[in-house]
Parts: sequence; structure tokens; C-alpha cells
Amino acid sequence: MSALETIAAIRFGTGLSPQGGGAAPEAILSALSGPDAVARAFPMDSYAERTVAALAYRDAQRARRDSDEAEQAFRAIRRQMRADITLQLATTLARGVAASPAQGLRERLAWFWADHFTTVGERAFMRGGIAAYVDEAIRPHVAGHFGDMLEAAILHPVMILYLDQERSIGPNSVVGQRRGGDLNENLARELLELHTLGAGSGYSQDDVRQMAELLTGLGFDRDGQLAFRPNNAEPGGETILGTLYGSEAQARLADIRAALRDLAVRPETARHLSGKLADHFLSDRPDPGLVEAMAERWLETGGDLMAVMRTMLDDPAAWDPAPGRVKRPLHYLVSALRALAVPAATIATARPERITRLALRPMQVMGQPWQGASGPDGFFDDDREWIRPQVLAARIGWAMAAPSDLLRILPDPRDFVTTALGDFADDALRRAAARAETRAEGLGIILSAPAFQRS
Repeated sequence: MSALETIAAIRFGTGLSPQGGGAAPEAILSALSGPDAVARAFPMDSYAERTVAALAYRDAQRARRDSDEAEQAFRAIRRQMRADITLQLATTLARGVAASPAQGLRERLAWFWADHFTTVGERAFMRGGIAAYVDEAIRPHVAGHFGDMLEAAILHPVMILYLDQERSIGPNSVVGQRRGGDLNENLARELLELHTLGAGSGYSQDDVRQMAELLTGLGFDRDGQLAFRPNNAEPGGETILGTLYGSEAQARLADIRAALRDLAVRPETARHLSGKLADHFLSDRPDPGLVEAMAERWLETGGDLMAVMRTMLDDPAAWDPAPGRVKRPLHYLVSALRALAVPAATIATARPERITRLALRPMQVMGQPWQGASGPDGFFDDDREWIRPQVLAARIGWAMAAPSDLLRILPDPRDFVTTALGDFADDALRRAAARAETRAEGLGIILSAPAFQRS
């Protein structure tokens, strides 16, 4: 395997495996534009299916005080929902393990954009619905146009619920005039500050308020599906960044869609998100020239994410053999599972208790709780946070114990060091692995080594 193929698997994919094989830069882009075979092999419940479970949970929660039987029924539904969310993690892990070296970039981009459009919470239809939101609003668009992803993510009921948008009522709307109501700026602010333009890009508080007024009317129906409620919407047009959306006529969902489309191709959005992509994959101090080239391509193509990624991968910095960013815990676990050759099907069909022990709890103590970012800005993107003593100790503890739990027969560390790192394992690590007193200790040394922690 060439050095470029090794870098492609580690830096832009989900890691090396004993099955070998690499992927040239052109191959990973070609696979990204092809069919999503991994998602088909390891499907998630749809959002429609999750809403059925959420409705059952809600009904049981309301009835739980009626009798002991109702309380027991509620607890059973709650246990099942928790198990379902754990199994969503298992499916996510399985996809990363199953992805070929060429397919790994799709998984990495799905993780990246899911964090960019973070949703967290336990309200109503969000229970168990976050994975479906990622699968339906984000994953299909990682190689498409950003405007399509932006529209799908912002208008998804899970996002609307997370940022309390369904509670936002225009002060001068029919409902606002009749019974009052508050304008909620949560979604408007995060849309401008996090999802598109970026903090300090020049938008004003008035732009935030005007966007909040434009977004009034967004909500969902009794089945948890997107619904636009004109009687909640602030009447009249709103001017955002100098452009007027809507008119004195009835408020329309189409005006919100138009604003989102415009935001997707703003120069500020192109620079902000090009920089974020380069930061995530290459360096926390990416070359400004590369970021500018990616932003220019963004604007030339109307936010074509495939074209932007190609610009990044065409840059020599993408293939610098020096150690890259610290892997986030999800990435770390997937790459370790791949190196250990744990079958993807075994992961996907594991009992929830096993996934909890081997992944859910470890991710928590490693600093990346499953579906549990602390706020709408997602998980931190500072390498130092991922290697603080406490979280690094959790990684080392997992590396030393998990292989023996996962495998009946452990591989020889002298072979495993090449399996896991290819030619990027230095002589010192090879010697340490060879001198380990047990195979478990040798594998732990390799999986906890700085070279394996980084991409």
C-alpha cells in the first residue's frame, strides 16, 4: 500500500484493517459520489418509524399515573427507547467498520456535518429521532449542494424542537395578537452564527431578529412532521442582510426556503465552512490560501460540497505525512474496531448492554457522549480537549481492556502494529509492541500510542 493510500484510509477514512487495501485520492471522491451502500447494508429506523415510538412514549407517559399497569407499561417503553438509541450507536459503529477505504470519507463527513448541525435533547419526537434526522437530512447531502443540506436540516422537526422554534410566535401575528406569545431567536441566531455565516462575519442583531420573525410559523403536526402555521407567523416582509423576504401577503414557507438558499451561497458562509472543513480534516491552523481556494470553489459552484472537498484533497497539505488532528472518540473507536477486525455485523447485532459497555460508556468518559453535545455548537474542536489527562486515561483504559473483551484470539502485536498504522508506526512503537509481556498489553500499547490517536 502506498503512503498516499495509507493517509487516505487514516486521515479521510475510518482507518486501516487486516483486510488491507487502500484508496487513491480519486477513488475516495468517486466513492463519495456513488451509491450509499454502507447505509443500505446497515439501515437506521426512519424518522416516521421513530415518531410512532415517540407517540407511544408520550401516551404512556400521560397514562402512567392511572394504574400500576400503566406505570409498568411506561417503564417498558422507556427501556426500549433507551435500547433503541444504544443500537443506533451500534449501527453507526458498524457502518464505520464496514466502510471500505474508499467509502470511509462518507462516514467521516456524516459525522462532521451531524456535529455542525448538532441537535440534542429528550423532548417529544426527539426521543430516538436524532439518528434518523442525521440519516435523512444530512447524510444524503454530504456530496451534494450545501443549500440542500441546510434546508433539510433547519426545516427538520428535530431541529425545530431542539431550538424551541415551534414556540416562537410573531408579536403581530393572528395568534400573537389574540393571546400573546414570545418571539424566540434561538434558531435564527444559531443559523447565522453557527450553521452559515459564522460569528464575527458582519451580521447584526437586527438581522437576527428579522430572521427570527421570518422563521415564525415553523412547527410540526401531531404526527411530528413539518408544518407551517401562517397564523403564528409575523406578517409583512423581513429584511435580512439587505434582502427583503416576504411581503404584506400571507407568510409563506417558500420565503424561509429562499432565505436559506441565499445564506448557503454567501461569501461569509463559504469562508466559514471551508475553514471548518480544513480545520477538521487537516490542521487546527489550516493554510489561509487553501481555505480561500475552497471558498472560491464554493462560490463558483453554488456550494457544491464535492467540488469543495476535491479542492481540499488536491492540496499538498492534505497528504502531509506528519501527524494530523486527534481523533474524536467515535472515530477512535471505529478505527480500533477496524484494526481489530471485529465484524461489522457482530457490532450491529450486539445486545444493547454490550454496546453500552464497549462504546456508549467509554465515549462518555472520553468526552463525546453519544448524541450528547453540551450545546448547539457541537463538540469542541481543540485537540487539547481530547487528550486531557482524564479523557486520555479513558482511551488508554479502553485500549488495554477492550481487545480481550472483543476477540477470543488476539492478534500478534508485531503484526498488529502494521495492521493498525501501516508504515506510519515508528521503530520505537514496533519495539515496544514486540517487547510486551502479553498480546493484550501489546495491543493496548499500539491502540493508545500517539500515532494511533491521530489522523
